[in-house]
Amino acid sequence: MRVQTGVPNNGVHNAIVLSLAQACNGSINAIAISLGALGGAWLVPDKLALATLPVAAYSAGSAIFAMPVALLGRVFGRKMSFIIGSIIGIFGALMSMLTMQQGAFGLFCFAYLLIGGAGAFVQQYRFAAADTGDDKFKSQAISWVLTGGVLAAFIGTEVVLRTKDLFLPLPFAGAFAGMAGLLLLGIGILLFLKPVGSAHMTEVVSPTVERRVGEIVKQPVFIVALLCAVATYALMTFMMTGAPLAMKHHGHTEAEAVLGIRWHVLAMFGPSFFTGALIVRFGKLPIMAIGLGLLILCAVVALSGLELWNFWTSLILLGVGWNFGFIGATALLGEAYSASEKNKIQGLHDFILFTLVALASLASGATLNSYGWSGIAIVLIPVSVLALFSLLWLKIIGRSKNI
Repeated sequence: MRVQTGVPNNGVHNAIVLSLAQACNGSINAIAISLGALGGAWLVPDKLALATLPVAAYSAGSAIFAMPVALLGRVFGRKMSFIIGSIIGIFGALMSMLTMQQGAFGLFCFAYLLIGGAGAFVQQYRFAAADTGDDKFKSQAISWVLTGGVLAAFIGTEVVLRTKDLFLPLPFAGAFAGMAGLLLLGIGILLFLKPVGSAHMTEVVSPTVERRVGEIVKQPVFIVALLCAVATYALMTFMMTGAPLAMKHHGHTEAEAVLGIRWHVLAMFGPSFFTGALIVRFGKLPIMAIGLGLLILCAVVALSGLELWNFWTSLILLGVGWNFGFIGATALLGEAYSASEKNKIQGLHDFILFTLVALASLASGATLNSYGWSGIAIVLIPVSVLALFSLLWLKIIGRSKNI
């Protein structure tokens, strides 16, 4: 059977469009993370352990919507499903603004769940860009899309800084109105997506029968890709969620906490300009290993002090480590399924991923409340080491190609 290699028709065009959409719609991540725990603490000031529950709801929304996103993409096409996701996010943003006014913590968490659902659609941008073409194009397309996150870091945090006090004495509500406006702009960008044609065809044998899910998930390459994606994303969320509260608790201002998130998100997406090229040059596993090593270094810096530079430096290392680890894991996951299997496996992968990320968000507040910032930092070390051993195992058994 012939399969696609090279760059598909409209592949580069769509990667650019998705990168711009990531800049707008991806900014909801920076806004939600910057304000989720701070907003939660404002709504329930006597229950610090619950302050990160909105961020956990955000991650839960990403998990709950992961499978429906894949289904909608299969039924209605990527463009329409992504627009639906933006509309869901607009409802969530407006609801967040109204629930802050009403002081309704439970509804605020539900609004964050909707925003997280919109984030699940944004997460699929990377798959939409990488679904066709050869291995080299997949890694580069993922990186191109995630470079939109560099703009999202500036846009999202700038919206927070400039609009969070717009409706004083009600804090943060203006930033959610700004989020709704960004999502509306993102819909306009998504309208420029084009149908993807076939890439260059070559004679390469590929499966002609769609395999069962159980058969696919038993593959070592799937197990390691999922484990490393969970490790990098859950650890990043675990630390990032608690960072604004920890910084405020240790005498730093809200503006410094928001700027810390900006540096972090920039570090998450900035390396994407060259991460794809590094994966092509050195292989997926070495780049993923470097990312996990940076997470360990992040923990060391965080444990070394509570000055502003400790927080900001650890957040930067956390972002770069996530970038290398997560892009590498996403590219590695592509080896586990064929084109006909992509929707169900991508949806299942993101459901598992964001379910565990939601638990990490929730655990962040409890850990911070019980063990402090150092307790959060310490967790990164054993989990990263476990993921590193999984890469070594995969390398030894030699089940992954082009690594």
